[in-house]
Parts: sequence; C-alpha cells; structure tokens
Amino acid sequence: MRRRLERLAVGILLALVAAGFAVSAQEADPATIAGVVTSGGGPEAGVWVIAETGDLPTKFRKIVVTGDDGRFLLPELPDATYSVWVRGYGLVDSTPVTAAPGADLALTATVARTPQEAAAVYPAAHWLSLIDVPGAGEFPGTGPNGNGISEQLRTRDEYLYNVKACLRCHQVGGAFTRGHPAAERYDSSADAWDARVRMGQRGAEMSMWMSRFGRERGLDMFADWSDRIATGEAPLAPPRPQGVERNLVLTQWEWTDEMGKIHDEASTDKRDPTVNANGPIYGVDIANDNLAMLDPNTHTATMVRIPTLADRSTMRASYAQSGYPASRLADIARFNPASIHNPMLDSRGRVWYTATLRPPENQPDWCLEGSDNQYAEYFPVTRSGRNVSYYDPETGEFTMVDTCFGSHHLQFAHDENETLFLSRPNSDVFGWVDTKLFDETGDGRRAQGWCPTVVDTNGDGRITKPWNEPSVVGGARFEEDATRSTYDFDPALDTRVAVGAYGIIVNPVDGSVWGAQDSYPGKIVRLVVGDDPPESCIAEVFEVPSERWDVEANGERGFMPRGLDVDRNGVVWTALSGTNHLASFDRSRCGSLTGPTAHTGRHCAEGWTLHPLPGPTFKGTNVRADYNYYNWVDQFDTLGLGENVPIATGTGSDSLVALLPATGETVVMRVPYPLAGFHPRGLDGRIDDPDAGWKGRGVYSSTGSDTVWHAEDGFAVEDGEYRSISKPILVKFQIRPHPLAN
Repeated sequence: MRRRLERLAVGILLALVAAGFAVSAQEADPATIAGVVTSGGGPEAGVWVIAETGDLPTKFRKIVVTGDDGRFLLPELPDATYSVWVRGYGLVDSTPVTAAPGADLALTATVARTPQEAAAVYPAAHWLSLIDVPGAGEFPGTGPNGNGISEQLRTRDEYLYNVKACLRCHQVGGAFTRGHPAAERYDSSADAWDARVRMGQRGAEMSMWMSRFGRERGLDMFADWSDRIATGEAPLAPPRPQGVERNLVLTQWEWTDEMGKIHDEASTDKRDPTVNANGPIYGVDIANDNLAMLDPNTHTATMVRIPTLADRSTMRASYAQSGYPASRLADIARFNPASIHNPMLDSRGRVWYTATLRPPENQPDWCLEGSDNQYAEYFPVTRSGRNVSYYDPETGEFTMVDTCFGSHHLQFAHDENETLFLSRPNSDVFGWVDTKLFDETGDGRRAQGWCPTVVDTNGDGRITKPWNEPSVVGGARFEEDATRSTYDFDPALDTRVAVGAYGIIVNPVDGSVWGAQDSYPGKIVRLVVGDDPPESCIAEVFEVPSERWDVEANGERGFMPRGLDVDRNGVVWTALSGTNHLASFDRSRCGSLTGPTAHTGRHCAEGWTLHPLPGPTFKGTNVRADYNYYNWVDQFDTLGLGENVPIATGTGSDSLVALLPATGETVVMRVPYPLAGFHPRGLDGRIDDPDAGWKGRGVYSSTGSDTVWHAEDGFAVEDGEYRSISKPILVKFQIRPHPLAN
C-alpha cells in the first residue's frame, strides 16, 4: 500500500509539472529560486542546479543539490537575472532557463544516451584513472636498453608518484588534457605529447617529469591513454551526492583576471575564525605578484601589486620568460619575480604572506658565517628564497621583512607574541618571526630566528655539536623536489636531517612545530624550539608507512605527504597526495624516539592511521587517481560537519573531501561547474555570525590551476589562436540542515 501511495504521489507531481504548474513546498522567498527537477524516469535526486549571472560586479554562481524528491532551493541570491540549468551524473546538461529570485521552476533533465555522453561531465580524476601504468612486475626499471622505465624507479608506487606530480600545477584528465589539440600537426600521438609537455612557461618542469618515467615509455603511456579515449573508452560513473552531501550550498565568484593563478586564500585567523567577520577574502596571485581581494557582500573583486625590496624589473621571474616553445595560448603574459605564495591573517586582521623581496643569493651579512648574529653563529644560512610581508587593510600599506631563511607556507603559534613560523621545501632550517617584537621595534633582524633540524641520535636528550652531516647524493631539480642524502654515520653524535617542509603547522597543545616533506614515500618532522634557541632546538622525523619501509598502518600504505594541519587534541593530519589518504599521526602512541636510527624516521608506525578517501583507482592498482594538494582541519565547525573535522582538497576532482573521524565516513563536496575549473590548493573557514546558524559560517577555497584556461569554456579560438577567457573562482562551501533549508 505504501509503495502504491508513493507512486501515486509521484504521478500527481509529474502531471502538475507537465501541465506547467509551479510546484512549491513553501511560499516563494524573494531571495531564492526553488523548484523541482524531473526526467522521463521521474524526480532526479542528487543532481546539481546551477544559477549563474553576469549582472553583478563579478560573475556569480549559486549551486545546490536536489533532494530525494528532486526538489531544490537556491538560497541567498542577490537581485539579478540568472541562467539556471541542471547537471548530474547520468544526464546531459539541461537547456538553461532565465529566472529571477522569487521564481519557482520545473526543470526537465535528459538522461544521457551513451556512456560517452554521460562521461562528458565526470571529474578529471575519473578520466585519468584510465591510464595504463606498467605492471608491478616491471620494476625496478631497466632503462632505455631494457623495458624503457627509468632505472631510478624501483617500484610501481614510485612511478605513480611521478604521475601524481603532474597534478601539482593543473588537472590531468580534463577535456583540454585528455584530448589531442592540433593532433594533425604531429606524426603520432606520442609526438604530440612530446611537444605539449615542452610548451609554455612551465614546459621545462613538465618535460623533466616526463623524462623521470623513462621518456619514451612515458610518452607512449600518455599517448595510449588519450588514443583510447579518442576511440570511445570512458570511465565508470561517479556516485551522485548522497545523504549530507545533498545539503551542500556552493557560492562562486570570479576574481583576478584571465592570467590569474590564486595559489591560496585566507578569510580569517586560523586560531579564531571570527576575525575579519563579513570582511573581504584575500588571495595570492602567484603568477602575477598580486594580492587579490573579494568582498562577498558587494561581489566586488580587486587586486593590488605587492611591493619588493629590490626593483622587481631587475629580478628573475619564477616562471620562465624566454627559451621555451610557445604555448598554444596567444596572449600569455605573466611576470612574477616575487612569486607570492601563501597568506595568513593575524589577530588584528593583517594579511601576512610569503614572497621573494630580493634576489635570494643577496643575503645580508648578518645571515652569514662570521656574523655576530646568534643564529648565524650556530647555523649560517647562505641563501633565502621567499621572505615575508604583511598588508594592513586599515591603512592599505605593506610592510616587508627581509629574512635570512626562505619561506613557503606560514602559520601563527598560539603564544602571546604571535610568533609566525615559516616552512620551505628543501630548506635546512625552520624559521620564525616574533611579530610582537617586530611591531614594537620594526627590527626584522632582531625579531627573527631559525633552527636546523637535528635529531637526537646519541640518545642524551639534547643536541650538541659536532653532528653527523648529510651528504647530498640527489639534488632537488625544482623548488618542491626533495634531496637524497647519505651519512658517514657516527652513533656517538646527533644527526642533522635535510627534510625541509611544504606544509607547516603549530600544535596548539604543546607548541611544537610540524612540517610535511613532499617526497617518496615522504616524511613529517617535528621541531621543538625550546627555551634557548637555537641551542635548545630538537627535531624528530617520522616516515610514512610504505612499501619502502615494509610496514602498514591499519592495513594501509601510502606516500607523498604535502598538506599538514592539527586538531585541537594535538593529533596531526596530513593528506597523502600519492595514495589519497587522510593520515593522522598521534605522537602520544610512540615509544622511544631517539637513538642511532631515529634520523631515518622509521619508527612509531603505531602513531599512524591511514584513512582511504573515495575515488577511482588506476588500472590494475589499488592507488587512487585523485590528488590531494593540501588539507585543513575544521577545528571550530565553520562548515557544519562538526569540530575537528579534517578536509582534503580533491584537486584532481573539483572537490573538497571531509572525513568524519567518529565514524570514518567521508563527505564529498563536488564543484560541478565549471569542469576542471576548481583546482583547489588551500582552504580555510570563517564564522561571520555565530547566531545565524548555517548561514553565518562557511569554508572558502579557490582554484589554483596554473592554466585557468583549461577550465570548461575557459578559452576561445580567434583567428586560429587560443585565448584565455576564464578567471579563477573563489568558492564558499556551506552545509545546511537539509536540501530545502533556507
């Protein structure tokens, strides 16, 4: 009887829609667009409804998911005219209709006729999963006179590390990368791939990664992949949003310009998410040395060129300016000697960021050997990299701090001095700035300090000189590459480790500083500064459980840590980009962490727990094809899923992925439009009004693709030339109580 009543209700609903009646579950709200989505099979649950307008100062979109009955409600719409349409797995995009807030719509969806037609809207990672990587039995590689795989690659996981490295800069598997643009110009698909990885400002880096496979074997692999797709092979369908995933509300704004690349954004102070409530969101345009600002209330985007200590016209750009084959893009125009990288807000709402302020080799004398600076006397630093600056929104002024050490990411400690700690890949040191002291004195030299990462391998509980020094046997070939070292080891000495760090975080429980090294299999490092730095500094290293170490954590192995954060209980979380795990590390589970093997990091496997994230795997492997560029822990429930919820960026799948620690369940928050348009790197969350429920809070993230024109509808062809017509997007994520909540 119940099923009969359900069928009757659906039949009445379809009849009303067919007759052109508006079907509404509530009174029309002047700031919403509501309605229902149906197809020939009935109501369409778990599909996206997209509303887009160009009437505001910047392009604006609102996206929601339909509930079980196909109904939807687009909340908090500014007054404008919108184009509204439906996208969903198993469907083709519906014909857009024009609507204004207050409308109640009946939208008709069309079921895809073929797997290929349906797959047109699948995320890039699903397409990338079709690539046919060599079998595990082909390793170690035997080189160009053997199986063509580089002899440096000892296992298939190391090979897959190289595949994943391509996703640092842009997605692989989107329409632009899986196809063969201008294929007719080349004798073979392999030739086309050989040309495309040499093109543009990042061509040298792309070409280097292709050579790391064993160049010809790597080119053949990518050529085979795109050839099979061209002849009709398509990936399996992703699941539609389920459960709480249907409560997602997405708000999008475009910012910067068609050459923009927002590496990271910041909306608030990580330690207090009410700082800068209702204020602008800040982003760093690494490709053009701009600080971007987006006012979510007025929908206005602006940007300001950051200053440098040296004349920027005399500095070397981070992205190549000459010597590379031309990109397909005719209008590429970027110059970024400052290479602004990562922003963080302090308790006063000032925006601190890392950027190169002068040529890195032009070190001040007080950084070098022979200086009376206590840190240089202990461990001189001969080269910096990025330095640190801040922007004060109240005055509109910039303040620059020249640092001896290089920087990349930055995080504030939980101390009264608001000490700012900074990381840099391949660096020999962790550095910091006492921002309270700097505010009081304006003396950057006096306010900064640094420590090398030295492990207690003689077991006496302290670090003493001399120590075992690493001998580098494999140098870094680009900024985020890792070095390889050996030792002439003396167990009576402590040991310096060349770890460096990409991600960095300060533990709120004990004040220790943690970093993540992006390498194979990868390490995380802990540094305690102590009461009398630099002499009191002491480091610990922990390698990710992997085949290299021949251990597992809860039955899982992983590699490639990159992002790093910590929950309020002091448990560290890192996203393993290579294997798509959210990994937690609880140091309280460890036994002894000193002694003659402590510098290897191959201890305390019991501290690790590896949580696999959802997504397709590469053919013939158990390694997932997505890429988690970074991760963040929602310590204060800014999203709506609870406190201390770790979230990874689904950088290859247009998504954020949350893990609910209490249950182990994952929540995939997909950005369905524009495809390949959301390549997230970092994220953060803010509370604008703690009494406003879900509407008073949200998580922000921005696309960080090097190639914003790879996004759906991201380029135009004029007179045979490609031109970028796309801009990076800022996305706000909110979880409401149910799919029709307003």
